[in-house]
Formats: sequence, structure tokens, C-alpha cells
Amino acid sequence: MKRTIQSVAVLGSGIMGSRIACHFANAGFKVLLLDIAPKDLSEEEKNAGLSLDHPKVRNRIVNASLQVALKSNPSPIYHKSFAKRIQTGNFTDNLKDIASSDWIIEVIIENLEIKKSLFAQVDQLRKPGTLITSNTSGIPIHLMTEGRSDDFKKHFCGTHFFNPPRYLPLLEIIPGPETDGAVLDFLQHFGDRYLGKTTVLCKDTPAFIANRIGVFGIMSLFHAMKQIGLSISEIDKLTGTVIGRPKSATFRTSDVVGLDTLVHVANDAWKNLPDDEQREQFKLPDFIEKMVANKWLGDKTKQGFYKKTKKEGGKSEILELDLNTFEYKSSAKSKFQTLEAAKPLDRLEERLPVLLNGKDKAGDFYRQMFFSLFSYVSFRIPEIADDLYKIDDAMCAGFGWEQGPFETWDCLGVINIADIMQKNGYHIAPWVGEMIANGNTTFYKTEKGIRSYYSSIDKKYKPVPGNENFIILKNSDSSKIVWKNSGCYIHDIGDGILNLEFRTKMNTIGSEVLQGMNTAVELAEKDFRGLVIGNEGANFSAGANLALIFMLAVEQEYDELDYAIRAFQNTNMRLRYSSVPVVVAPHGLTLGGGCEMSLHADKVCAAAETYIGLVEFGVGLIPGGGGTKELTVRFADSLKEGDIETNAFRDYFLTIGQAKVSTSAYEAFDLHILRKGHDEITLNKKRLIADAKRCALEMADAGYVKPIMRNDIRVLGREGLGIVQVGANAMQAANYISEYDAHISRKLGYIMCGGNLSAPTQVSEQYLLNLEREAFLSLLGEKKTLERIQAILTTGKPLRN
Repeated sequence: MKRTIQSVAVLGSGIMGSRIACHFANAGFKVLLLDIAPKDLSEEEKNAGLSLDHPKVRNRIVNASLQVALKSNPSPIYHKSFAKRIQTGNFTDNLKDIASSDWIIEVIIENLEIKKSLFAQVDQLRKPGTLITSNTSGIPIHLMTEGRSDDFKKHFCGTHFFNPPRYLPLLEIIPGPETDGAVLDFLQHFGDRYLGKTTVLCKDTPAFIANRIGVFGIMSLFHAMKQIGLSISEIDKLTGTVIGRPKSATFRTSDVVGLDTLVHVANDAWKNLPDDEQREQFKLPDFIEKMVANKWLGDKTKQGFYKKTKKEGGKSEILELDLNTFEYKSSAKSKFQTLEAAKPLDRLEERLPVLLNGKDKAGDFYRQMFFSLFSYVSFRIPEIADDLYKIDDAMCAGFGWEQGPFETWDCLGVINIADIMQKNGYHIAPWVGEMIANGNTTFYKTEKGIRSYYSSIDKKYKPVPGNENFIILKNSDSSKIVWKNSGCYIHDIGDGILNLEFRTKMNTIGSEVLQGMNTAVELAEKDFRGLVIGNEGANFSAGANLALIFMLAVEQEYDELDYAIRAFQNTNMRLRYSSVPVVVAPHGLTLGGGCEMSLHADKVCAAAETYIGLVEFGVGLIPGGGGTKELTVRFADSLKEGDIETNAFRDYFLTIGQAKVSTSAYEAFDLHILRKGHDEITLNKKRLIADAKRCALEMADAGYVKPIMRNDIRVLGREGLGIVQVGANAMQAANYISEYDAHISRKLGYIMCGGNLSAPTQVSEQYLLNLEREAFLSLLGEKKTLERIQAILTTGKPLRN
């Protein structure tokens, strides 16, 4: 049958249920969120004279849960208006309304009997063919459908979202014994395409895939840390970004998630995995049991492995728990030679061998951690997954790892590591030894742009499924790299489209990137149909190379600075006025120059999780790469007959003047950085470059025509300058901005108003670019701007001077 999803019912509005509802709303679906009706009145309701039958009372629990979610930080929703897509109700009055839903997802308490009771009611009310799934994190799927109809069983499975659903892309799909294969195929495609998820098909085993491996890894560290003699903060220093894991590392992550959640998974694993060769690792250490007894569960109880306190004078300090004394103390500064050796290496693939070969305590720790992990995952094939790539996908998408365990093993050398492990008493699964014996020395290989994994069942390499839908630059065949320099690669991504990929640190924009941009446009105009600018870094671009700008300004190399700013302006204008379509594909942090680049694209195809803005004001500057000009153009183009120009001007001015950064791509429409009805948003970051390529092809196929340079931009002149002056003075008088902020505001206003013109006038883009460049250079000559830049470079924090 052809299946479409238009409306979704979420049963249960707790932490997960309310946030899952928000994410379905993010994706554009109508959502019905239900929970129990209260049995008693609150004091507030009693004082208001309400009864248990009053609608406000009956939906109090679900409404309160949704409001808590919507007010949480980070937000579970892309744009506050999307909350209107969620309708609330209660099980008693509104469960019947699930009859109109296309997908019903259960997210209530982890109690099998309560779930089965709810499913019995759902079975009577749902229309045949409706999807029905459970978000359980560990209850066996096959136990939930006892006594249910054949149609229910056919359309039932587990869909395990990870918290928070907006930010963690993993969606584990767990079939029951009678789940229709077509349902599983649909959910895998739907999760990927419409929810932005990495969908992983799991087996119905305890904790499924990600929690099984992830909690094993954490519990192993708990058992090992005293043996190796490392503190909580030292473990977190060793297990964060340096090994490609989240910044919150091990113990900070536990505090955020909640120690009780971790303990629940570990206890279930201990109880339900009698044959696991590493079962003892799931047994709670004494210090964990003591923390649970003390209710030191992490952020939810205000203390866990860490505790935030205030010192004399009111300054906050984060203390760590001393597991020997069970008292909180200040973290001691620690230094490891192994970390120092790895610090200069930007790429994880370069750092990992250095870390594993360390001769100090850190090296000992890494060997024990990785060898234990490699041994464990090798024995989980085929118990929890038939295919090793599913374990890697689950760990990257669910726990935020940069590389999965098999990818990491590949990086370190499969044969060498297996040999060292066995010499040190670590066991590896027989299939790994057989793979090596047959001359297969890696778990993955890439040939002609196709990534394959070793199948322990078929004993050969097979293409990773689903990758055909993505363009993955790191898998690009060398023959498809048409040009490169120290900071950029230009790839032929097929069908006449080029892709420019940045490879600088934080993808900052310097001379090598500008060279790459100009070369990419030149090559595309000569032999191709279009250009995409996109990359696979953690962030699209942190903006211009601020350290280089600071150095040139301190040394008063103003001619060189003028040349550099002209070059960036001209390069962005080259993108705008090329003879082929240019699509920019931002994701993550897209700040300053990265934002300006996006503003000059023919089209932007942004990942939903794009945090984009013109942030130069924070370091005492204005956007100098065409960003100020472009916001001025967009303001002029937005005006309609009868509009009050000054009101609209303020909105565009403050996007720059308050250094606003969107918390999602959808918010970027409000900032006038993305254009409604023109630019696109992709929920699944893995699809971003493929979607951007599609956009470029569509424009090329439609007969793309090179735009004509603008000389009809209406600016306000002195009328606008007066508004800027009054506004800056008022903000300074109220102490909202400093005297220097007011000074920069006047510089910004001077550009956006077109200078000291006696009346509103039409000007050219080049005229505005000249004003922009002059203001940028003049600010770089001021001491307070240099102080602000230095503060950002040395402390990472803005200075208000």
C-alpha cells in the first residue's frame, strides 16, 4: 500500500514524549499529544473554583509537560510558531481521536503491564493499517503484542528515539516477530528523509544497540578508573573531543542524562544478559550504588559527579566528586604527555595512534579502554546486529561519536591492534580472526567512491546500504578531485556539478579558501553546469581568520588589510554574478564570513541545525565581506508601497547591530539571512550536499541566466541616519550598550543609509561595498576594536569596552 504520514499521535508527555512531539512538529506534521487526566485538583485549581471536569484541569498534566519542554534550553523546537502544530488532550477524553492518526507512538512509563493495557485500548480505536510503535528503551518488543490483533502485530515495532530527539539523530527500529517488512522499510526511509534521522534496524535484544555498547563503555570506565588511578575530571579530559567524543565526555554526560537512567540500563543488562562474556562490567561499583542512595543523580538533583557552587564573592565554581573521600573538591590541574603530543594534530585519524601509543598513565588508560571496547563489539556480531556498520552508525548518531568502534579499529590498524590485544589477554571474536586470515585487513574499504563493509555472514565486502542517497566527500575517489590547495578541495560530484570543500581549521576563511572559491567558479563556468559550496566538518565555517586580521591590524599593514577585504568582497560578488548557479550548503556554526558567503549564493540549502549570523559587531567590527551591503539590499527589496521604511529598517539593522545568530535554519528566515519561498532546509545533514546538488541542477535545467549587477538600491540617507543616532543615544543612555557600541552603530548606520545623502536615493552595490570596506578598515585602526578581538582570541569571551 502507498503510505503517507500527515498526523501523528504521541501517547505520553514526559521528557521524551513531549520532545518527540516537538520534533514531529519540527518536521511539519500535525501532532496529538496525550497524557493522563489528573485525579486531584491542585491548590491553584481549588482556589480558582475549578472542578476535575474543567478542560484546563483535565489537560493540566499534558499542557504543563509541553510548556516545560518548550521553555527548555536548548529548545526542542526549530521555531516557536511550530508549537501550534501540537494539539494536547488526555487519555480519557481524547484517546478516541487517535482514529485519525497515521502513526501512533507510545512513550509512557517503562512498565510492560501498563503498556499492554494501553495497547489493548489502542487496538480497539486505531484504524486498520495505522502504524503503532513504542519508544521503549529496553522492554522486549515481542512481549508487548501479546493478545493484540493480527493487524496490530503486523504494523507494530519499536522506534527508539534518543534524547534530545531534535539533536541526537539516532532512531533505532526494532521489529517484533510479526512486523511486516514493508513497515520496517517505510520507517527507515521516513525517519531518514522526513525526520532527519540515522535509522538503524536493530535486533530485539536488551538495550538494543547504542545503549548496549555505550553503557558497557561507561561502566567499563567506572570499573577501571580506580585501578588506573585517574580522577573524574582526568577521565573527562581524556574522553572528550580529543578522541572524537562529545565535549561533555564521560562523567559530565552522565550528569546531564541522569545517573538513574544509566543505572537502569546497566541493571537491566546485568539481569537479562546471563551469557554476556563481559556481564560483570554491568555490575554497579560501590561508589555508584552510594551515589544513587544519596540521590546524587546529576543535574536533575543539582549534584552528581560534579556540583556547582558559589565561592565567596558570588563567583560560581564547579567541584568534582572525590570517589575516595566522597567529598566535593576543586579539580586539580593535570597534564599528560600523551595529550600534549596529540594536541597539535587536527585530524582524529592522526591523533588516535599517538594516544594509543602513549607511554604514560593516559596511554595505559587508552589501551585498556579501546581494547576492551574492540573486544566487546566484536562479540556483539551477530548477537545485536548482523552487520558491523549498524553498530558504528548507532554509536555516532546516538552518542555523538565522530567514529564508531569498528571505524576506530580500522584507523589504528586491524591486524596490529588484534595482535597486541591478544598478547595482552583481550579476546576477539572468531569472525575477526577469520577475516584477517583470509587476507581482509580492514572492516571498511572505499573503491571508486563506494564505501563497503566486511560482512561476517557472507565473508566478503558489501556496499553500505543507503549511502547511494548521500554524497559523502570523504569517500570521493581521487579521480574526482579536480583541484586542491592547502585549505580546499574541489570535487566533481557528478551530473556537471562541482563541490568546493573547505579543510581549514574550523573551516575559517583565509587566502587559500578565497583562492579555492575563485578557482571553483572559474572551473564551473568553463566545463560544468553549477557549483555547490559544502563540507562535512563539524561546522560550515567559523568565519574569517580573525588571528590573521588581528596580526595585520596590530602591525598596521593597512594596505594588505585593504587588499584582503577587497578580495573577500570581490570573491563573494564573483559567486553572485557567475554564469552558473551557485548553491551554498551551510550547517552548524556559519558565522561572519561564512554567513556572508551564504548571503551571496543563488540559493542556500541549509541543514536544519544551522546556527548562522553576522557576528562581527561582537568584536568591534561590521560585516566587511559584503554582508552589510547585502542586508541593505534585502531591506530595500522588502519594501512595499505603504510600508513605514524606518520600522522595516530597524529590523534589518538589528540583525547586524545585535550580532544575532539563529538557533536553527528556520529562525534564519526571521533574520532575513534565508529567503522565504526561495532557500531550502534539509533535516538530515547527511543528505545536505546531495540536496544542494539537486538545487543547482534544477536551476541549470531551468535555463539559469547570470544576474545583472544592481544600481537601483534605495537607501534612506540622512532620514535613516537620524533614526540610528537617536536609537544609539537612547540605548547608551539606558546602559544597554557602551559608548563604543554606539560608535560602531553609527558606522553601521552610515553604510546601510548610504552615507550622508540629503534624501532617499538609489545607489549601486559597489557604492555600498566601498562604504562597507572603509568602515571596516577604520574600525580596525581603533584601539578598542583590537582589544575586543584580542579578548576573543585569548579567552573566547566578548569584551564590552
